[in-house]
Amino acid sequence: MTEQPPRRVRVTSERSGAVRRRVTARSEIDAQTQLGEIYMTSLLRAQLRLAGLVIVALAVLVGGLPVAFRLLPGLMSRDVLGMPLSWVLLAFAVYPLLFLLGWLYVRAAERNERDFADVVDRP
Repeated sequence: MTEQPPRRVRVTSERSGAVRRRVTARSEIDAQTQLGEIYMTSLLRAQLRLAGLVIVALAVLVGGLPVAFRLLPGLMSRDVLGMPLSWVLLAFAVYPLLFLLGWLYVRAAERNERDFADVVDRP
């Protein structure tokens, strides 16, 4: 008597035709999962850190002018264009500084968002 080998059986899954869904960072954010929350928190922290840095720079540079006038009284006695130097600095020199800080802030905020988008759109 020779034994017959068992007959081969093909095993398949009932989900073999189902489409597999890719899990991406974007889908995690849309589904509001814990991982998606971590992604969003990291973006918010980066933007908040940047805003804090700009506020500190503004406070030091603009807030430091009255301190400089107090510590260096010779600045108060100087005239520029018929006006005291302190007035010229506070009235005219502050605005280009504000523009520069704003421009740098926008560039850095956009860079943060680009970096975040690169992470989210990564396959």
